[in-house]
Amino acid sequence: MKRILVVDDAATVRMFHRQILEQAGYAVEEAANGIEALEKVLQEAFDLYLVDINMPLLDGYGFLLELRAQNIPQVPAVMISTEAKPIDRERAFEAGANCYLIKPSKPGELVENVRLLLGEV
Repeated sequence: MKRILVVDDAATVRMFHRQILEQAGYAVEEAANGIEALEKVLQEAFDLYLVDINMPLLDGYGFLLELRAQNIPQVPAVMISTEAKPIDRERAFEAGANCYLIKPSKPGELVENVRLLLGEV
């Protein structure tokens, strides 16, 4: 079973994404910010990251930059945010995102992008 780490400071958003992804057949772990997410990533392997931008301690951009600098197997990352300006999308891709979605995400669109990034389509 593919493992996904959902990184978002809002518990309701993590729960929403967890439900969608678990219904689609994925195992889901959660982290409330980039620091917590990095700690989890360095302890166990994931197949994909679903990352918010605006979080305390370490935001999504910082998390992806740190993640991509680690000497570990690199897997796809979906940046998902309420930030909808072109500059936000550009910064996400520069930080290492493979996909950029605007919140609130549509369940079908989220699962479709996850499956595509995991090579399941």
